[in-house]
Amino acid sequence: MKADIIPLILGLLIFASSFISLKVGLSVAIIEILFGAVVGSFGLKPETWMVYIAGFGGILLTYLAGTEIDTKLMREKFKESFFIGTLSFLAPFTLTALYAYYFAGWTPQASLIAGTALSTTSLAVVYSVLVETGFSKSEIGKLLMAATFVTDMGTALALSILFAKPTIYMAVFYLVSILVIYLAAQFSHLVFESPRLKNKVIEPEIKYIFFLLLIFVYFASLGEGQAVLPAFLLGLLMSKHFSETTGTKEVRNRLRTVAYAFITPIFFILGGMRVSLPMILAAFGLFAALFLLKIIGKFLGVYFLAKRYIPNGSVYTTLLMSTGLTFGTISSLFGLQAGYINQTQYSVLVGVVIASAVIPTFIAQKWFMPVEEEDLVDMDGEKE
Repeated sequence: MKADIIPLILGLLIFASSFISLKVGLSVAIIEILFGAVVGSFGLKPETWMVYIAGFGGILLTYLAGTEIDTKLMREKFKESFFIGTLSFLAPFTLTALYAYYFAGWTPQASLIAGTALSTTSLAVVYSVLVETGFSKSEIGKLLMAATFVTDMGTALALSILFAKPTIYMAVFYLVSILVIYLAAQFSHLVFESPRLKNKVIEPEIKYIFFLLLIFVYFASLGEGQAVLPAFLLGLLMSKHFSETTGTKEVRNRLRTVAYAFITPIFFILGGMRVSLPMILAAFGLFAALFLLKIIGKFLGVYFLAKRYIPNGSVYTTLLMSTGLTFGTISSLFGLQAGYINQTQYSVLVGVVIASAVIPTFIAQKWFMPVEEEDLVDMDGEKE
């Protein structure tokens, strides 16, 4: 019987990524993505179970990001997060779509796919970096995640409005998502605060959260939708359960441990494995142009507003909001499967998405980390 070596290689990469991350002081997500790109270039292919776990890992990270957001601060800073998030979507979407159509000669549909894929900000990457650097609890971190959600909402809406074909199954997905989110927000305390379920070694609270997320996964697949946004909304509305008592905070910490130990590393490693280096090298000029336009678009959309509202963390905010991963890959894959883009265009777009997850994050962590939690500025430009 031939032994399957891929799980062994995966385990080695997960462990080595953590070790290197601690040694060099970079986010483990960056190391995992780079490792994925390296092993992918040597022909290593992910197995079916890895693809499924990676997809679930992105959803789990998005849910965890939602639980970290301070809903009170989000309401107070709605204008700031809305403006930053909206322009963070519109500027790179417009630049990359126009370039793909008028200069690269892509079809209108392919150009819109390019704009959609490169307009994103990766909530998974932003959340991972903020948690590792200790900024997830800061006002900068919370505003960043809120603005990122607005950006990704714009990407999801663009994908749905421009390309989605409404079906009864999509309607079912939306209805089920709304029902699950409402019921979970109202009644999850019965699980988290039950004396029979609390602090048990079998972790019923974590299994309960997994079950809710798997409901989204199933109905999203049925309706050809995406489970990421419902997962974020679920985390956002359940965040009160994780902030009211010490016991529920421990549930989130245990859930984060489970996620970061095995599930989310597969998500980031497979993200890197999706890059086809030979195809990118064959179209390197296009790759470089689209990457620069994405970064320029993000700076135009984010930097000036961030400089006004987060004056001492504006570059850091802009760089993190330049990252892409989950929705960028999803948009590119949708375009490939629907026949709007070819394999080379797909590889270039995914390569740009992966590069935007690594390079801006590296620069932000190495040279633009905020020294301390910065003061936010209100809409009139005055510090609070």
